[in-house]
Amino acid sequence: MKPHVSVITLGVEDLDRAARFYRDGLGWPAHQEYPGWIALRLGGGAAVLGLMPVASLAADAGVPADGGSGFRGATFSYVVRSDDRVAEVLAEAEKAGAIIIKPAEQTPWGGCGGTFADPDGHMWKVASGTGDQPYAE
Repeated sequence: MKPHVSVITLGVEDLDRAARFYRDGLGWPAHQEYPGWIALRLGGGAAVLGLMPVASLAADAGVPADGGSGFRGATFSYVVRSDDRVAEVLAEAEKAGAIIIKPAEQTPWGGCGGTFADPDGHMWKVASGTGDQPYAE
């Protein structure tokens, strides 16, 4: 198996709200839209972020949708080239409807980082790169 991710799908409580946040609020371009499914292009288009109602996603996986709250054991990272841009991206996300979990601050490994949660509680780390990173911008 090649090391490649084609689609990352987030289970969401309200598909319209999630679409407004990612597509309209953050400005991520739509790739596909079907009833119960929205896909947004990531980066250069090699992968997409899928949005699907959590109950439908659980049913597709053959597991119960338990509706757990709290930390889900995963974060997504958006790496930028400057410390100043970290605070700007966090502000853009908050304006789009995100909740700032951790404001921008210096990190022990160098650079700057902060965390926001999307309207469904999925965690996004915004950080400035400290070396050979796959920068988002």
